[in-house]
Amino acid sequence: MNPKVFVFAAVLVIVGILGSIVLIGPEMQAPNQGNNNANQNAPTIKLVTVDLQDISVTKINERSATIEIAFEISNPNPRAVIIQTMDFNLFETGFSSSEQLAGGTIGSRPEGMVEFGSNYYTLLGENSIVLKKKMTITNTATSGALWDSLQSEYDNGESGSASWWVTGTVYFNLSSMTSGQENTVPFEFFR
Repeated sequence: MNPKVFVFAAVLVIVGILGSIVLIGPEMQAPNQGNNNANQNAPTIKLVTVDLQDISVTKINERSATIEIAFEISNPNPRAVIIQTMDFNLFETGFSSSEQLAGGTIGSRPEGMVEFGSNYYTLLGENSIVLKKKMTITNTATSGALWDSLQSEYDNGESGSASWWVTGTVYFNLSSMTSGQENTVPFEFFR
């Protein structure tokens, strides 16, 4: 017999097994995400938790200041989740609680087909990850009180005079970009 027939049959069997795993695999659903017709036997996915691990002024001069912020995201689920993006806004409340000082996004959402080299984070079950971002802000002539507060924070670390307010949202999905729905976790911290 021709050996190509055996190779072709083996490839078909492997493709069939992988296809059945993808189609019949276990399902999880997030609580209160509007799924009224959801499978009642599917285990419920627990929402990830977010903690503000650190916020510090790492560099300052007359023209600019560099602020580094670090968040710890924990996955309480036995399955892995994908942290797609984390959007956040940073305020220094001693200066202004309505004017955003800095902010940004950590990660990226895939658009259309799954992108190669996308900037998202796979968080294994019952583990945590620390996401950091450095931001540079420019000194303006009207921000003398803010700059004094940032200088104090830089000189004294945690005991500085800056009062931080951080708000944002984490967007996560199950361990496959094609299964489950997107879940969101809003957060707010004062330090």
